[in-house]
Amino acid sequence: MWQNFFWAFVVGGLFCVAGQLLMQGCKLTPAHTMVSFVVLGCILGGLGWYQPLIELAGAGATTPIISFGNSLVKGAMQEFSQNGWLGLLTGIFEVIGAGVSAAIIFSFLAALFSRAKS
Repeated sequence: MWQNFFWAFVVGGLFCVAGQLLMQGCKLTPAHTMVSFVVLGCILGGLGWYQPLIELAGAGATTPIISFGNSLVKGAMQEFSQNGWLGLLTGIFEVIGAGVSAAIIFSFLAALFSRAKS
């Protein structure tokens, strides 16, 4: 059990270190860093290299934004194998639809109950 915690901490921490290095060393904005991680997750997922990382690190690999890119590719590839070229588009929305919908709804609710700073 302690090995699971260790690898989740190490892998998640390495993602954080990489993000910090991108922002400070390369002078990337947080938005550029986030997009870079999503693209990296897409590439690693497409090559089949992200799943072994998930099996090793568990939540350390599934929690960060890089896992979102992996989910996009995983859904697209799964639907492509079942439905052909149309599955490339529908698979992305099928896998991540609930998460994106929740983010929109909770953001809207937060905007209703908070004041913007001027």
